Amino acid sequence: MVQSVVDIIALHGRLPCPVEALDAEQDLYAAGLTSFAAVQLMLALEDAFNVEFPERMLNRRSFSSIAAITACITELLPISAAA
Repeated sequence: MVQSVVDIIALHGRLPCPVEALDAEQDLYAAGLTSFAAVQLMLALEDAFNVEFPERMLNRRSFSSIAAITACITELLPISAAA
């Protein structure tokens, strides 16, 4: 799942640096993620994983790092799909 998240960030995050060069905990906003790109990223993640981010996850913290995004997706996926 982490690699899928990294691939989606690479395609939709519009970061000025390669996503693969970032640590899982590194702040994506500090790396160049904009609010607009975060929305595009959220939509791409919802489409790729067939989930919908609830309002409580629509905040900067949920999209602040690869690890944070992966944790949100894991929480939203059915148990069988997350395994």
